[in-house]
Amino acid sequence: MTELTGNIGFIILMGVTGSGKSTLGRMLADRFSWDFFDGDDYHSPENVDKMSCGIPLTDADRAGWLDTLAGLILSRLQQGQTGVMACSALKQSYRDRLNVVPDQIRFVYLKGSPALISARVDSRDDHYMKAGMVESQFAALEEPCDALVIDIDQSPSQILQEIIAGLQFDADSSSTV
Repeated sequence: MTELTGNIGFIILMGVTGSGKSTLGRMLADRFSWDFFDGDDYHSPENVDKMSCGIPLTDADRAGWLDTLAGLILSRLQQGQTGVMACSALKQSYRDRLNVVPDQIRFVYLKGSPALISARVDSRDDHYMKAGMVESQFAALEEPCDALVIDIDQSPSQILQEIIAGLQFDADSSSTV
């Protein structure tokens, strides 16, 4: 098991659909023996229906979902528990809502080109987000300036190693992830 230094309690893997958030989130959680949470599992049935029909969610659609995720993160951190979450967190305002204890949460942005993401989404049959939604995800995306940025044009194991290397830091250092 790899140990993190510092006081990271929650890692949020963010990015557009098809960027590998769930796959890498599970891998990262397994590596640290932390619990994994897939933000998609917390969408309301109405949100899932909209996305299944190719209708992008609005900020109002996402409000309750983000509140639920923020509550989950806060509750776990208050109980001294850790976690890894896969969550699109496309806009800075969404990340701000999720960043309930800023000194204990780190965002990892899984960044890929529209062509790579579209190819990945086209190849999966088991998800309600279809290729037609990729464009709306990129349109909504506000790339973070305060996250660890990882290029996803490599194998999952290589990406995992980059995430682990990027998240290890000296708690007494002024550098941030």
